[in-house]
Amino acid sequence: MAQEVNAVRVRTLFLSDLHLGTKGCQAGTLLEFLKAYDADTIYLVGDIVDGWRLKSGWYWPQSHNDVVQKLMRKVRKGARLVYIPGNHDEFLRDYIGVNLGGIELADHALHETADGKRYLVIHGDQFDLVVRHARWLALLGDGAYTAALFINTHLNIVRRRLGLTYWSLSSWAKLRVKNAVNYISRFEELLAAEARRQDADGVICGHIHHAAMHEQFEISYVNTGDWVESCTAVVEHYDGSLQLIRWAEAGQEQAAAETIAIETVSERAA
Repeated sequence: MAQEVNAVRVRTLFLSDLHLGTKGCQAGTLLEFLKAYDADTIYLVGDIVDGWRLKSGWYWPQSHNDVVQKLMRKVRKGARLVYIPGNHDEFLRDYIGVNLGGIELADHALHETADGKRYLVIHGDQFDLVVRHARWLALLGDGAYTAALFINTHLNIVRRRLGLTYWSLSSWAKLRVKNAVNYISRFEELLAAEARRQDADGVICGHIHHAAMHEQFEISYVNTGDWVESCTAVVEHYDGSLQLIRWAEAGQEQAAAETIAIETVSERAA
């Protein structure tokens, strides 16, 4: 497969919760990440396009189209792309099993890593009781989350002007509100149990916008996070190891390193 210039090559890339079609989607940052990484196989683990938000009002700037084009370019260059819909792009579940222009649509997948471990790949909303049994409450929560993202966006504009690093208001709140912590723990426990039921060594999911990698339930639990606040992804290297990449932090470090390199070259030239 042809590779981006200077891109890191990995065996597998897992992305979820891009929420294209919303103002919260950090499409520009995502494009930087997609330029930095190439993969043999790409899993889109749900909520890639936000059908809920697009129903209430169309929002699709050029940067969101650029993300789609970048992913399709990777497919044309030989990458396998598996799209596992979530609750926000549930309209695509009507096409499970269909191949759309090189994109494989699946309800879930069992991915085998290079070292022989099997992972259940699934969005995870099927194990969220609020989404399954109280859709009105899920929609209400989605509205509150959108408001938090609006505050978070403007807060980080101020932080950037002050030379401070990115900070997520909603992530901070999740880890400090007891009910949110209990909700995350219960979600992780249910996904780990489903992976065991399917004789998998672990689970790779999304949905709750909380990136994590651990084995607290005696099975590997991996959550890819999201691209509206944390800007995280999971990659599998060619030895089978998984890595959680926090691009909001890694991208800043990379930019700083490039700036130092440019300044060093300039100083030498002078």
